[in-house]
Amino acid sequence: MTKTGFIFDLDGVIVDTAKYHYLAWKNLAIELGFEFTQEQNELFKGVSRKRCLEILLDIGKVEATQDQFDRWMVEKNEDYLKYIEKMDASEILPDVPKVLDFLKKRKIPLALGSASKNAEPILEKVGLLLLRVLLKN
Repeated sequence: MTKTGFIFDLDGVIVDTAKYHYLAWKNLAIELGFEFTQEQNELFKGVSRKRCLEILLDIGKVEATQDQFDRWMVEKNEDYLKYIEKMDASEILPDVPKVLDFLKKRKIPLALGSASKNAEPILEKVGLLLLRVLLKN
């Protein structure tokens, strides 16, 4: 007998945090003295935070020491976490609650598989911590 369950991704499936990543990168770009557009942000899809910063610095033609690079990585993430701190249940994408309720009523196992290091705080903020993090970086 096979057991059925569902594993959900977080970003773009349960919630959309891409807008907050964009705002945090844009804030860093402004601090570094250049504009960062939503079109340029498309280059960041599916890319690690480290690689995103490398791309951002290339866009702005900014050179950095390792110390600066490391500091900007932390700064960007801290800025992003400030946006996450303000999240609530309104951030859950449409029909997600219906699907989760459907699965719960039928006692179908479900979990979250995410590479996001911020998955648990996000789920807590939106009231879905019942989805336990299955995969972590």
